[in-house]
Amino acid sequence: MIWTRATILVALVLYGGLWVLAAAGATSLVGPLLVPLVLAVLVGGGVALNRFLGTSPRSPRFEEPRAPSDGDGPEGA
Repeated sequence: MIWTRATILVALVLYGGLWVLAAAGATSLVGPLLVPLVLAVLVGGGVALNRFLGTSPRSPRFEEPRAPSDGDGPEGA
């Protein structure tokens, strides 16, 4: 758990440092730096909408493959 927090902290510091470089004049960084920010806003908005509507996440349903039965295939002929 402590490694996860440390990793998130380092990533946020690096992200902030890149924004400082972008503000200092490296305008080519602005586009790529906006992508994670926009994605985070979209995901957060979707989560907030789900909570507001009261919908619960669906559990995945996996279909089992059909098992070959004796005599059905060409080998049984």
